[in-house]
Amino acid sequence: MLLGMICALASAVCFGTASVFQAVAARDTPAGTGSGVDARLLLRVLTQWRYLLGLALDGLGFLLELVALRTLPIYTVGAALAATLAVTAVVAAPVLGTRLKRAEWGAVAVVCGGLALLALSSGTEGHRTGSAALRIGVLVFALALLAGGALAGRLPDRARAAALGLGSGFGFGVVEVAVRLIDGFGPVDLLTNPATYALLVGGGAAFLLLTAALQRGSVTTATAGMVIGETLGPALVGVAWLGDRTRDGLAPLTVTGFALAVAGALALARFGEAPATAPADADAGDAAGAEPAPAVVERP
Repeated sequence: MLLGMICALASAVCFGTASVFQAVAARDTPAGTGSGVDARLLLRVLTQWRYLLGLALDGLGFLLELVALRTLPIYTVGAALAATLAVTAVVAAPVLGTRLKRAEWGAVAVVCGGLALLALSSGTEGHRTGSAALRIGVLVFALALLAGGALAGRLPDRARAAALGLGSGFGFGVVEVAVRLIDGFGPVDLLTNPATYALLVGGGAAFLLLTAALQRGSVTTATAGMVIGETLGPALVGVAWLGDRTRDGLAPLTVTGFALAVAGALALARFGEAPATAPADADAGDAAGAEPAPAVVERP
């Protein structure tokens, strides 16, 4: 369990650092005219070096997340990944010249406190492998996210950001659940398991929807929706269908820790709108001048 918690927190550090570079790159990329699921937008941001650096960090974070998901309950990993927002806020301060207010430092402390409670009270991961119906259901849900994203991209500004952010969170949640539904890593096992395709489709949908949300709407609104989507749904699936449990007698502590971590993350969502002060060097100045420091995460 200790290794899993270390990997979950290290994953949050990677994702949080990556998000600073990715959101700046997304805001620096000219918008297209397509819907919320716009593959051309993703291709355009891939020409930005900041986005590529973020992707490299995302890759490392994803590997660490895989280890965590194989050793910890989904609700613990989800809450740890919500702490990505705290990492983003802290990293963005020196990189983009922003300053955290007292309330934001308080939110960082709340997230850390919630994670500490989870570390003390979480049990081991559930040992249920999930039914065939659950695997197929997760894949169908991932495909539905792509269709839903196309519709969400046509909503009014504020509703669009919330819908795209929530959809991206659900996509990341699909990845978390799918990892637990993959019980064999041989070529035949992977190719015949619907959860493998759910992981790929869910991760791709999350990337597209969050990239669109970063560029086309309020970062705060999109981030809040994402945090809710990637934590609550997967946690319920883990408890209801995969056997995730807490340590004996510590369920209230787990619920409290989970609630604190998510609440602190939601409080930090508004950090995405904080103004940036242009640093001295040209590259940092371009980044700061492009848009405010982000409080969002992008994950494969």
